[in-house]
Amino acid sequence: MAPLRVGVFGAGSWGTALAAQAARNGHATVLWGRDPEQVAAMRERRRNLRYLPDLDLPAGLSFSADMAAVAADSDLLLVVVPSHAFPGVLSALAPLRRPEAGLAWATKGFEPGSGRFLHEVAEELLGTATAKAVVTGPSFAREVTAGLPTAVTVHSDDAGFAQQVADALHGPTFRVYTGSDMLGAELGGAMKNVLAVATGIADGMQLGLNARAGLITRGLNEMLRLNLALGGRAETLMGLAGLGDLVLTCTGDLSRNRRLGLALGRGEDLAAALREIGQVVEAIQTADEVLRLARRHRLDLPICTLVARVLHGEITPQEGLKLLLSREQKPEYPQGLFCG
Repeated sequence: MAPLRVGVFGAGSWGTALAAQAARNGHATVLWGRDPEQVAAMRERRRNLRYLPDLDLPAGLSFSADMAAVAADSDLLLVVVPSHAFPGVLSALAPLRRPEAGLAWATKGFEPGSGRFLHEVAEELLGTATAKAVVTGPSFAREVTAGLPTAVTVHSDDAGFAQQVADALHGPTFRVYTGSDMLGAELGGAMKNVLAVATGIADGMQLGLNARAGLITRGLNEMLRLNLALGGRAETLMGLAGLGDLVLTCTGDLSRNRRLGLALGRGEDLAAALREIGQVVEAIQTADEVLRLARRHRLDLPICTLVARVLHGEITPQEGLKLLLSREQKPEYPQGLFCG
């Protein structure tokens, strides 16, 4: 494909990783950050000293703190900010971008307070005519920046735009698939963070590998049941956007959500654990939004429910474990694959 002008908005670890990937592929890529001092340091040192201090960034990657200039000069806009910042960033970008430029995002979560999916937020702010896509899948920023093998997926209602985004990112060590189920892809990317806290708690309590495998499997079942109720496709969650991301986040210690669970399982205080992690832990907000959706569709999601109660300080991890193990014995799938 012909080189694109790519604007990446969000200079955290994941935004930096995707900007580096696009730049390695020969696209004129600019990474925007809201902190001018951080941007200047990245430009001078060719590293993101705050989030990826030991990894060099490609020579072709540029940096800017001028959102208007980056937006006006981009063929493709890629937003990579925490979910709580997503509506604000899109609102700021809406009048600045070129009308023909498509928007993709690699943010995982829901709109805080409303529980809306991010593609719903994007449609409200940018309209139906703007091409939109979500980039998701099992991908730690550090490994992508270092050029280690990774596979992700891009979902969009516009097949041509999904392919454009995939082509912009696809490379020798970064394999990109495409799909058309934005709802399912976003649900998987958000919900796996809640389940990673659960497995982290279990591992922090030293409950063993059997417990971890059981939580991942039953957690996937909770994802599938909610996905079915919302109208997503099962195959989406059996792929990179669901199972792949779930396994990575539940087992890899680079996951902030898993690290939070590990701390809680060891008996550490929530506030202290969050301070030590030093970055946004999406599960804090996402757990409540998952339960809001579950209640709306009259679904019982026991693992997600207990994680939310632990995060709110209503119960201890030990009490949550007791409640989970005391649930009534039953068939694994009493009414079919997605109703267990």
